[in-house]
Amino acid sequence: MHRSVSRSIGKDMVRTSLHREAFAKHLLSIPPGDPSPALFERLASSANELEGAIVSQMVLGGSERPEVNDSAVERVQWPLTWLRGDPCNGRSPAASQAVVIAGAPVCPLRMDGRTVGMVYEDEHAVYCQLGGVLPVDPKASRAAQARQFFENMETALTLAGMEFRHTVRTWLYLDQLLDWYDTFNEVRTGFFEERGVFDHMVPGSTGIGAANRAGMALIGDALAIKPKTDRIRIFPVASPLQCPAIDYKSSFSRAVEIDTPDCRELYVSGTASIAPDGQSVYLDDPEAQIARTMEVVSAILASREMSWADSTRAIAYFKDMTHLELFRAYCDEAGIKDLPAACLHADVCRDELLFEIEVETAVANPS
Repeated sequence: MHRSVSRSIGKDMVRTSLHREAFAKHLLSIPPGDPSPALFERLASSANELEGAIVSQMVLGGSERPEVNDSAVERVQWPLTWLRGDPCNGRSPAASQAVVIAGAPVCPLRMDGRTVGMVYEDEHAVYCQLGGVLPVDPKASRAAQARQFFENMETALTLAGMEFRHTVRTWLYLDQLLDWYDTFNEVRTGFFEERGVFDHMVPGSTGIGAANRAGMALIGDALAIKPKTDRIRIFPVASPLQCPAIDYKSSFSRAVEIDTPDCRELYVSGTASIAPDGQSVYLDDPEAQIARTMEVVSAILASREMSWADSTRAIAYFKDMTHLELFRAYCDEAGIKDLPAACLHADVCRDELLFEIEVETAVANPS
């Protein structure tokens, strides 16, 4: 199979494809639209056209639409994370992102009657994409729900023959994040210590304030990889313009790279306007915060000989959606074109931070 990274831009979807030796990975970004059951049918149709299987889907905003009923969601046969929040245009339609794997058998992981993960593999590794992972008891304290969340994630990975230490990347969405982010970090750090995560590699992560349809304290996704050979390397990547997040008691890596014989994928964690000493900068200046954040991410990409042109997907988070125009203006001025990004109105991990972005990039390795 020809190994390459390609992008297709259509009216209703942006598709970025990583063509690897054993399978193809397609990342689909769908702009804001009506989140009716037709959205799921459309995604299923796209997966069929690609001769693949959906391994995860994220819906950003619009969850209060009356035409989206529980039965429609229950019919979804892949991991689904649905976040409540205002989408880009300030109205009810929602943006969506999904990952499709083609060319390799995909095995679903089910817990409590829901599909929470998909597993696939090649000769070099086993891959597990988790999505829509929730705590057990919505009436439990937030700290208890956070613990339940990580335990459920671990249980799902066990079904895939993995341990939590195989986790490469997490996406964590906390309802009312600003009220309990410190508590969450204490629970996460404690769990990581118990599982020996700090003795291996701390995963990259996004931690954002957004509610979920289940009414739980948090919901989240994860990517885990269990290598079979030494031809796949997974390692943390430092941020040239920021200190390690662990320095201010937030247990995640700034970025993580997955290096295979086919390609190099870089997962940049949620990044905001934070100085090298860990302090927030450019307070009350959204334009400067956006510029600082983008410069920080650009430096991470450049350190791995990549650029925004290599982006496969991104999510931008805004505390105030009117700042979206400032983000667009920055991208235009910086020459960042056709970024496959979705947007969400959400709280960032500190009250004074107004903008955060995560991005994934990929480049083909020489044959």
